[in-house]
Amino acid sequence: MLIRDFVILTASSIIANRTRTLLTTLGIAIGIGAVVLLTSIGQGVNRFVITQFTQFGTNLMKIQPGKTTTMGGSLGAINTVRPLSIDDTLALSQLSYIEAAVGFAMGNAEVEGNQRQRRTMVYGTDPDFPNAFTYRVALGTFLPDDNPHAPRPTAVLGSRMRDELFGDVSPLGQFIRIAGNRYRVVGVMESKGQMLGFDLDDTLYIPTARALELFNSESLDEINLLYADDAPVDEVVASIERLLLARHGSDDVTVTTQQQMMDVLGSILRVLTLAVGGLGAISLIVGGIGILTIMTIAVRERTNEIGLVRALGATQRQVLNLFLGEAAVLAALGGVAGLVIGIGGAQLLHLLVPALPVHTPLLYVLLAEGVAVIIGLIAGVLPARRAAAMTPVDALRTE
Repeated sequence: MLIRDFVILTASSIIANRTRTLLTTLGIAIGIGAVVLLTSIGQGVNRFVITQFTQFGTNLMKIQPGKTTTMGGSLGAINTVRPLSIDDTLALSQLSYIEAAVGFAMGNAEVEGNQRQRRTMVYGTDPDFPNAFTYRVALGTFLPDDNPHAPRPTAVLGSRMRDELFGDVSPLGQFIRIAGNRYRVVGVMESKGQMLGFDLDDTLYIPTARALELFNSESLDEINLLYADDAPVDEVVASIERLLLARHGSDDVTVTTQQQMMDVLGSILRVLTLAVGGLGAISLIVGGIGILTIMTIAVRERTNEIGLVRALGATQRQVLNLFLGEAAVLAALGGVAGLVIGIGGAQLLHLLVPALPVHTPLLYVLLAEGVAVIIGLIAGVLPARRAAAMTPVDALRTE
């Protein structure tokens, strides 16, 4: 059988049974469309979250008081955790490869300014904050480099906080009250938008020592370190742990690199993507069953045609390839339709809900189409083998 004849027979069978073709491809199309749509949402969320976490840079690590790992020991031994202090931050800033050390003490407080009031997040931090987190000052300056233990009462506003309290009036030099204590505004940060639903602009920043006093806290919530691009991360972590062990007398802190946070987050997002893709795969299985059913019916309906083709000299392999090719073409058409449905649905969903990120990787598109063809071939094997096994005489006698 010539390739031209093979193509003509396959195409004519598909065209002659338009309704059957439509119903067969529809099952695959829905499955592929569901897989592409769900994985597009999963990949979009993945990229969005990673972008959110890396907008402050990638060479960061976080130190928190307390040990998150499970430790053994005698019940009679009392494990005390020393607080993270401003002096710890200063000591860490002197380590090799550390470019900035920033302590954080945070809490919620009532803020008054320009005869307006607003409750917001207040961050106690250090002058190196903009450098460590690639965060620029839009107006004025950041917190001055004062004595870290006795800084002046200065404050820097987030962009939304500035708008809410002062509107179009410049806040520089103005006084605000935070929980009743007076602070002078020295700067306004650039807008950063939202991160995972948290408004980064509805905040204000004060010196760390002032925040510890404001919130009546003995310990910093965390210390963030910016390290050099060429730094050996494992060695830097080891030097941090040695320093804090010497200062605290016990291993009572947790050091987490941004890469570790991203690895954990990435594994969670990958599981989520696989889960939603699995839901779409169920539809693909249903579509494959549909192809199996339709092709089985087609073999019965076309028994005389099979007998005629065999009588004209077609081999069993050629008949087998004919029906397998038809199943593959049906699945491929369904795959193309599914890609259109999935990609179009993802983009439409993004237009309707702009906050929902979507991204359809080319690899997923190619894999989805390949899977559709494979499913078609697998589903068409049994009907095709049955057709190829028919003898010409028996096939021609069948009505």
